[in-house]
Amino acid sequence: MKLTAMYPRTLLAVALTGVFSPAMAADWYDAMKETTATAAFNLRYEGVQQDNALADADALTLRTMVGITSGSYKGFSFTAEMEDVRIALGQGDYSVPPAGYQAGEYSVIADPETTELHQGFVQYKNEGLTIKGGRQIIALDGHRFVGHVGWRQDWQTFDGVTAKYTSGNMSAFYGYVTQRNRIFAEAADLDSKDHLLNLSYSSDIGKFTAYAYLLEVDNGIDNGLDTYGISYAGSTATDSVKWIYNAEYATQTSDTPAASYDADYYMLEGGAVVSGITAKVTYEVLGSDNGMYGFSTPLATLHKFNGWTDQFLATPAQGLEDLAFTVSGGLAGGKWLAAYHAFDANEATEGVSDLGSEINVQYVTKVAEHFTLGLKYGTYSAGDIKVDTDKVWVWIGAKF
Repeated sequence: MKLTAMYPRTLLAVALTGVFSPAMAADWYDAMKETTATAAFNLRYEGVQQDNALADADALTLRTMVGITSGSYKGFSFTAEMEDVRIALGQGDYSVPPAGYQAGEYSVIADPETTELHQGFVQYKNEGLTIKGGRQIIALDGHRFVGHVGWRQDWQTFDGVTAKYTSGNMSAFYGYVTQRNRIFAEAADLDSKDHLLNLSYSSDIGKFTAYAYLLEVDNGIDNGLDTYGISYAGSTATDSVKWIYNAEYATQTSDTPAASYDADYYMLEGGAVVSGITAKVTYEVLGSDNGMYGFSTPLATLHKFNGWTDQFLATPAQGLEDLAFTVSGGLAGGKWLAAYHAFDANEATEGVSDLGSEINVQYVTKVAEHFTLGLKYGTYSAGDIKVDTDKVWVWIGAKF
């Protein structure tokens, strides 16, 4: 055999020996052996009654999610999760207009049937650095600007690359998002060119955060939604009372081919925890630009804010002022919450000033090790816009 023919084969053999050494194979085997599987189920009834021409809505839906997460090999791992949402027992009298489901017939319940990839990403982790590439959940600072909308059956996820670095009391996050996988199944997903930057510092007196969320829908049309903000969250305790206080301010510019708008956001919150009961007062303002544009948070977990009947998923052009009183505590092994919201326009226009009010109540408890039961109700009384709305939810969830 010629030496010239043997030489490439010898190099290949040496290379393969280095790549697939016994030690490396053992490490890879250990990583695969540490792979974990998860499963979660959520069966929920939702009913909606509105004072309008739409028929009352009823939905019984089941969300199934299964996934695996590998062990770590040289800092690398992967996660894959699938989700499926189905109408149960034929109870599907509701509308999901963005998904094209019975639009205009019933009140909206945003839980379309779908089967899709929930998360699928490769992760690298080394000391304080974590990098993820692929489809993933991104939730920042209580979900006010970026969240997973986990209340809905089809969660919001994002395709892109994220990096988080933590050192001591400081943390820095950056994400580049190329697609927003929204809660209305794949039909309403949006291509994007979003930059998400979040910096935080925790100290003895509280947590300080600065952020920039630069959003753009990738649709061939000039557009942009740029938000810059700062926040502070703190607490202090005495012998019998824990005091909590939060403040946040942000400014936003919205650019479209037709016009450019500017609006501000601010939030002040104070509360106390006494004998296991938490009471809070929150004043939140999503500002307006002369009654023509309302401050927008399109990537937020919006159901968490401004009332559970979801009247203000899109901020009115007049803006929104929300004065909320919340009380919560424990009962019979579970947790209860009651809230009252008073809504007003930030910049009133002719005929639009009072935006109504809402009452919310909820009780959630665990049963055995893996199960959760919940009951939730919201009633909205309309003001100068919207219509009276009542919503009720009953659910059972399981995680394994």
